[in-house]
Amino acid sequence: MTLQINSFSHSLRVRWAEVDAQQVVFNGHYLTYFDIAITEYMRSVGIIYPNGLTPFGVDWYVRKATVEYHLSAHFDDWLQMAVERPTMGNSSLTFKVFIYRDDTLLVSGEVVYVNVDLNTKKPMTIPEAVRQLFNT
Repeated sequence: MTLQINSFSHSLRVRWAEVDAQQVVFNGHYLTYFDIAITEYMRSVGIIYPNGLTPFGVDWYVRKATVEYHLSAHFDDWLQMAVERPTMGNSSLTFKVFIYRDDTLLVSGEVVYVNVDLNTKKPMTIPEAVRQLFNT
């Protein structure tokens, strides 16, 4: 498998409930896979969602998600999901996610989160301490 540079990986097996009438993973499940991969990546840097962001007084809301389908996954496939270190703007984080079966890229995409103040629910600058977690 060819994982992306500076990436974290997590694997899962496709379950029967995720396969549609065409015998492939239903397209919407890939966003769930992205969420699982990003959640595990966050755990690996010390942010165990949802309470892991509370000490910083922030939360993240999805602003945009894009998925590009290259090939289909099938029931019982082992998938390897790679997540690149996020790029960060002032108040946004962009994660790139890649899903492979063996050496074959099946799906790629991005998830953009906006960092918000826990109290006001309005965008705010990503705290430096949060930025540092992704640079270790």
